[in-house]
Amino acid sequence: MRNLILSILLLMSATTLNAARAPKMSVQRVDPTCWYAGMKNPMLQLMMSGPGIAAVTDVSTSYPGVSVDSVVRLDSPNYLLVYLNLRGAQPGTMQLTLKPAKGKTLTVSYELRRREKKGEERRGFDISDVLYLLMPDRFAQGQDHSVPVSGMNAYREDRQQPSLRHGGDMEGIRQHLDYFTDLGVTALWFTPVLENNSPDTDNGFSTYHGYATTDYYRVDPRFGTNDDYRRLVDDCHARGLKVVMDMIFNHCGFEHPWVKDMPSHDWLNLSEELRVKSEEFAAALPLGTEKTTAANSSLFTLHSSLLQITSYKLTPVLDPYAADVDLSETTEGWFVPSMPDLNQRNPHLMRYLIQNSKWWIETIGIDGIRMDTYPYAFREPMAEWMKELEEEYPNFNTVGETWVTEPAYTAAWQKDSKLATQNSYLKTVMDFSFFDKLAQAKNEETDGWWQGLNRLYNSFVYDYLYPNPSSVLAFIENHDTDRFLAGGRDSLMLKQALALLLTVRRIPQLYYGTEIMMNGTKEVTDGNVRKDFPGGFPGDTHNAFTREGRTKQEQQMFGWLQRLLHWRQGNRVISEGTMKQFIPYNGIYVIARQLDDHALDQPDHFVRHTVLTVLNGTSKPATLAVERYAEVIGSTARAKDILTGRYYDLTKDLQLKPRQSLVLEF
Repeated sequence: MRNLILSILLLMSATTLNAARAPKMSVQRVDPTCWYAGMKNPMLQLMMSGPGIAAVTDVSTSYPGVSVDSVVRLDSPNYLLVYLNLRGAQPGTMQLTLKPAKGKTLTVSYELRRREKKGEERRGFDISDVLYLLMPDRFAQGQDHSVPVSGMNAYREDRQQPSLRHGGDMEGIRQHLDYFTDLGVTALWFTPVLENNSPDTDNGFSTYHGYATTDYYRVDPRFGTNDDYRRLVDDCHARGLKVVMDMIFNHCGFEHPWVKDMPSHDWLNLSEELRVKSEEFAAALPLGTEKTTAANSSLFTLHSSLLQITSYKLTPVLDPYAADVDLSETTEGWFVPSMPDLNQRNPHLMRYLIQNSKWWIETIGIDGIRMDTYPYAFREPMAEWMKELEEEYPNFNTVGETWVTEPAYTAAWQKDSKLATQNSYLKTVMDFSFFDKLAQAKNEETDGWWQGLNRLYNSFVYDYLYPNPSSVLAFIENHDTDRFLAGGRDSLMLKQALALLLTVRRIPQLYYGTEIMMNGTKEVTDGNVRKDFPGGFPGDTHNAFTREGRTKQEQQMFGWLQRLLHWRQGNRVISEGTMKQFIPYNGIYVIARQLDDHALDQPDHFVRHTVLTVLNGTSKPATLAVERYAEVIGSTARAKDILTGRYYDLTKDLQLKPRQSLVLEF
């Protein structure tokens, strides 16, 4: 047990004991790496790090429009926070003078850049978009990909191992941008692209998934460079594609410098017992002891009594009757033992993270943020982040992962919710109820009460809880769930799910490979639902990027979804229209979207446009009683099914095949 605790200390303890033998004082790094003039919040935090940098007693600058607001020293002698006021500052390079009580004065050059556009001009994703989620490591590899990357901890690329890196990169994605426009999606969401420098271990642990950040200002070199990321985003924009960046404020990776040398004792969420033992063993370390990453091997076998893991129960965060211990176990516990939990209640840490999100918006030009494990982080600081982001970028959008399947819980997290005691300012939430109900319905017959598609009906009835149902993101699968098809190839049920997803009052999100019926379950490992996209890697004999390379079944599914996606683009009935749903009747679920719009030839005359989604939720033929839906059909005699191009006579009852889907337009 002593060795186990010592390993933790080697990673987490402060280095004050060895300060006397530290190298000469220097500034090795400044975060953010640059900043932008003209931001609405004129305050800028500079985190300077380097041996003994906290010995600086005075910081000054003569740059016009810039003043030093405060200088903050933390517990570690190797960090210094400098807060600048930039009100009125213009773009250029400033010189900061750092004076210690003893020793040589240091000078740091820092660049203030000109913003490419105003914050109001940056527009995020919305209900008119269709997001396409992909994992860079598993999608495609560029032609100049090389292994290993210099300077990175030991890692392996082995496509036969589902839990190791496979070698996908940004250039591979960039080379296939025409695939996305051909398919018809309008926005790309990449799982995290930031540096994850955790070494592979004998137990198969790898951070190919990207959720263990070790540098918040650097793209993982195995994916490319920051410039490669900017080039990719620019090329996406040139094709009309938006880019959503996956961020994680709840935790970081063990190889982050903050873990090896914590800026302050409360930078991470640590149990009091572990904190006390850390101090005791730090005092016992011999002078000159260096912290190394070799101790990582012990981090996957930590005893639960030393490290508190989250309960994964999110209800205490909003429960009006929650016990303190339950709330603490949710928000202060680590998500997994291999990813240290950040303490967002530390105002300096939270300022760092807020600035980081702005920096990526300004530097790379991303169009949205998806925040991982949203409720696991502390609620108040996250609301402050969202509020500040909205003030700077009022038309930007962020979606938070809120994995609870009850609509009331999800709705309480949305901006301006009357269900919450505190405004989250989070514009978009994820509809896990939709996902959960559909996962059950796909294996059931739709009856007259609760089974099958009744589950979806009974989920949508709670939309009155949402301040803005049009800003709720829905999905049928993602990188953390079983594939919708699991181990099968049931195209009929998949088509029903997609027809529903793409026509209801939601922001739809697809998962890479759905269009070619990729399947898999998490039963053994998450890697089985994160398989390589066929054709994206050297040596692939199956190329699903081209019509010729897809199998007949894959092409049929691709073509079907392609028609639906292109029809949806710019369709104001879907993005702006009202929604009316009918209780499933005779096994058939019907949803109407309607919009009154000006007639093209008569500007003063309104025409009602209607889209009718009709789903036979049974494995038997069924009859749609047209008269039952007269309130949305009206006097319309004929409607076109946009999925097949076939016209249907709406003066007669419609005969539906088992599990048939119709999207009728009139």
